[in-house]
Amino acid sequence: MKHPDWAVKFKTKNTELRLIRGRYYLYNITSKWDPVKKRPQKITLGAVGTITEEHGLIPVGMSRKGPIPKGKSVFKDSPRDETAFLDTFGALEDPRSTRNQLYSVNEILLLTLCAVLCGAEGWQDIEDFGKAKLPFLRQYFEYAQGVPSDDTIRRFYRSLNPSEFERLFREWVECLAKTTGTKVIAIDGKCSRRSYDGEGNMLHMISAFSTEARIVLGQEKVSDKSNEITAIPKMLDWLDVKGHIITIDAMGCQHAIATQILKREGDYIFSLKGNQETLARDVQLYFEDPLLTKPTSFVDYDKGHGRIETRECWVVTDVKWLHDSHPKWSTIKSLIKIESTRELKGKISKETRYYMSSLTLPPEKILKAIRWHWGIENSLHWILDMSFNEDYSRIRKENAPHIMAIFRHVALNLLQAAKKERQSIKGLRKLCGWDESTLQSVISHKSS
Repeated sequence: MKHPDWAVKFKTKNTELRLIRGRYYLYNITSKWDPVKKRPQKITLGAVGTITEEHGLIPVGMSRKGPIPKGKSVFKDSPRDETAFLDTFGALEDPRSTRNQLYSVNEILLLTLCAVLCGAEGWQDIEDFGKAKLPFLRQYFEYAQGVPSDDTIRRFYRSLNPSEFERLFREWVECLAKTTGTKVIAIDGKCSRRSYDGEGNMLHMISAFSTEARIVLGQEKVSDKSNEITAIPKMLDWLDVKGHIITIDAMGCQHAIATQILKREGDYIFSLKGNQETLARDVQLYFEDPLLTKPTSFVDYDKGHGRIETRECWVVTDVKWLHDSHPKWSTIKSLIKIESTRELKGKISKETRYYMSSLTLPPEKILKAIRWHWGIENSLHWILDMSFNEDYSRIRKENAPHIMAIFRHVALNLLQAAKKERQSIKGLRKLCGWDESTLQSVISHKSS
């Protein structure tokens, strides 16, 4: 095949020009002797780049002509703001063979991010969004081949390395967490119920959630043959807990985890239930002792949604007896009791909960931190299920469920950073789909 001069001039020794769907690609090649066919066999080593008549050779990884200056956006036209997400995730290693790279990593990532922000839940949704919003997407990248099909997107995410994707997520969110002044970090697990594919277990991930800022700081997948007790220490290895209060429910109430948090210069508040049966019984009997001089309590009232809720909190720091009987729990400095009374439509219900902590704060501050913990249920898990429909996602093969769970966390963080007071996440997602300027402002949010 005769190629035009503007493409041929970039061909050098050990390279090959290929015309694929109307676009020229340059590849490095070599040869190896085939003993069966008794002749040299051509081997493709990798792509050099694409060639256009306007820009000439565009090396792999470049989205516009020439090298990208350090610190500049990868976008072809430098829009008003840069997308911090792509500035970080653009470094993702491409798992595809060179002949299957008709769409760049950045093109697929941007398409997916925008689609998820606007309500997409599956691969076909992402493709349909791309077709409808192609002019908008081309403000950022070429999309010379249009948008990838749902099969292309599916194969791409199944083959990605989820560990690398998680690492980039933590790198992206690090500055965001610093600027929001994180104090209480809640750690809790969640299962994606319909991610079960008949082979492995359903996807189970634990998340670290900044309760005040309402952003996801990171996540760790729970191994199919394990549980949260083994996943939490892995998370604490990379999570910056220094100066923060870590709140964990009863599943993570383990003395090794408590020691690990203190070694990382953080503090903890653990819920105490039946999984620590002896310890829980001793703490309950201690608070029920009629000879105990109860410390001053703090009472909090909450009224709304037709109910009246009263919470009374006691904090005791006399824990020497506990250290003597439970020497592995030497990190405990206070025991906490909370009595909740709820009145709804004339019916009254009561509940008593117990906690332990490495802190010796006043009861009002302890109660506030414990209440913040429920933010991971109300502001993360509930929103993922009700606004993102995560529990009904049928993405379930190979690495794709893990990757897309992180994508939903990325989208939620961007939406939380962009939403106005009294605006819901679900409402803002609709607005992103209706109004391109709103979508532009959300994806252009900078973490620093």
